[in-house]
Amino acid sequence: MTSGQDWSGRVGDVWAAEWQRTDRSFADLAPHLNAAIAAVAPHRGKALDIGCGAGATGLALHGARPDLDIIGVDLSAGLVGVARRRAADREAVAGEGSLSFRCDDALALAAREAPFDLFLSRHGVMFFSDPVAAFAALRRAASDSATLIFSCFDARGHNGFATLADAITGQMPVSSDAYQPGPFAFADSHAVADWLEQAGWTPGAAARISFDYVIGQGDAPLADAVEFLSRIGPAARAIGDAPPEERARITTALEQALGDYRIEDRIALPASAWIWRAHAGADRT
Repeated sequence: MTSGQDWSGRVGDVWAAEWQRTDRSFADLAPHLNAAIAAVAPHRGKALDIGCGAGATGLALHGARPDLDIIGVDLSAGLVGVARRRAADREAVAGEGSLSFRCDDALALAAREAPFDLFLSRHGVMFFSDPVAAFAALRRAASDSATLIFSCFDARGHNGFATLADAITGQMPVSSDAYQPGPFAFADSHAVADWLEQAGWTPGAAARISFDYVIGQGDAPLADAVEFLSRIGPAARAIGDAPPEERARITTALEQALGDYRIEDRIALPASAWIWRAHAGADRT
């Protein structure tokens, strides 16, 4: 389980160092999410990108809605630094809107700078410690016509980066009926719909998207994939916690298993995510 403290420290620093490979891993999902966001985003007003990471989703929205004021927020100073550099390096977008990235708690920022007309997130909301309370806080910070749209992972069994790590490490996750924040905390669509309704949102349709989770590419895609999985995700945690001999065994097993997923210069694992949208008013689906 990844806590807020992790994201503001060690985990956030790793993701900041690996931002290009993590963006690549979501490259097949990103067009679906970006199109869904653009479809509901107002042309003017104010938007909050929750858990903005290295800024890819906020940057895409700024390109699609240049007159919209967009704030990206993340607990990781390292990731916010990357997002700011990417925004500064890109060609200026003609429009009256602004794009900024801040290191802060999303819920605290939302309360201070309400109202917002749009909340968006690429895989950031699964780490809320109390999803109903968090969504309720966002609802209080929403304008009357606001939309909430976010992506989150589908069940663990539909995501190869997790099932492969489970099989190789032998460290199966402990099942629990109690909510625990983490990558698969929002996998149950019925639970998510209930949380949104309890928090005062009107959930719309949730779209399940299958995509290629790209983990290796280039002249040496296998080495690239092993290095990436050794830094990000459940295999990384197992490798980091293992003694040297077990670490070597896991790495070798990863290399052997990933060879089955190589197609020319690319290695991708099957993955699945949900794209949710909800409205502050009545359902507009």
